Parts: sequence; C-alpha cells; structure tokens
Amino acid sequence: MQPFRKERLFFTLSHMEKVKILDLEFSSFLTKETLESRIAELAEAIDSDYQGSTVVFVAVLNGSFIFTSELVKRCRVDCEVNFIRVKSYENTTSTGKVTEIMGLESDLRGKHIIVLEDIVDTGLTLDTLLRKFAEEKPASIQIASLLMKPDKLQFPGLPLKYIGFEIPNDFVVGYGLDYNGLGRNLPCIYTLIMEKEG
Repeated sequence: MQPFRKERLFFTLSHMEKVKILDLEFSSFLTKETLESRIAELAEAIDSDYQGSTVVFVAVLNGSFIFTSELVKRCRVDCEVNFIRVKSYENTTSTGKVTEIMGLESDLRGKHIIVLEDIVDTGLTLDTLLRKFAEEKPASIQIASLLMKPDKLQFPGLPLKYIGFEIPNDFVVGYGLDYNGLGRNLPCIYTLIMEKEG
C-alpha cells in the first residue's frame, strides 16, 4: 500500500473540469486562484473602511467557513470572530424558512458587525439575522458574501457592501458550499450541469 500523497490529491482536485456529487454533475466555474485573489481585495477594503476600529465578524455556518478563514486571515484590523448556524436549503432549493440551530453568544451592543456569508440568494437568511442583531443596537452592520445571485434577491435593502462575485441563478458547490452535505471540501467552485430534456 502506497503512502498517502496530499500534494497529488490536491493537484488532481484543483484541476478537475467536472465533478459528480451523488446524482448530480458539476463543471468548473471559479478557480481557487480567482477566489483567493478576490478575497484579498475584500480584505483590503475592510481594512481601509475600519482602520482604527474593532470589527466583529459573524460567520454564518456551515457554508461560509472557508470564506471566513480566507478573509479573516488576510484582514489586519482588530477583530473578533463569532459563528451562527442557520438552515434554509434542502437539496438544491431554498425552503423559504430559516431555522436557527446555534445562536450567537457575543454582546453586539455598540460594535461594528460584518456578517460573513458564502452566498446571498433570496436574502431571507440575512434579513432574519440582521433583524435579530439590530435588537442588540450595534454601532453598524454590514455584509460580506463570497457570492451573490442578484436576480434572486428579494430583500434589496440589505447592506451588501462586500461582494466577491455576482453569479447567475445556477446551483453551485465547493469552497464551503455543499449539495446535501457533500462537496464543501472542493478547492474551487463548481456549477450544476443541467441535463437537457428529451
């Protein structure tokens, strides 16, 4: 039995044009290099906007964990990192309901909050969270999201200040995003290949 070679496995994953997860097939959409370059730009913007302040990053689990890690380690401002877990997806569609599974324990009063999301779809999850956070009277609330689907947004008043990429309405996986719990570990983002009817 040959020893496990991490470098070889990573090279293979990062250069795959297509991946299959359960019953669906996905094609390469955003590369690891493209993602990390844009995240670095977002970090620079946050550093500039919050120079001299302390930021509280609130990461929405599970999907934002990679984006959170990559963004926070590039930010130079003083910051706290907290996590909240919500669920609004089942298979490839939003259920239209938000269920809070793990709540925020930090005191947000008077603090500058940046909510970190993997993707903004309808905006329902963020609207629900921001209403809850506003009750604690923070100094400010902004949103940083790796991806956004502008055509699906139903809450145009959301403070979407830091957006990595605007994408079409296709279902995507990888870089923290999943399909039924799988695919989060893919090092880039893949988009669903729609099968032709007939």
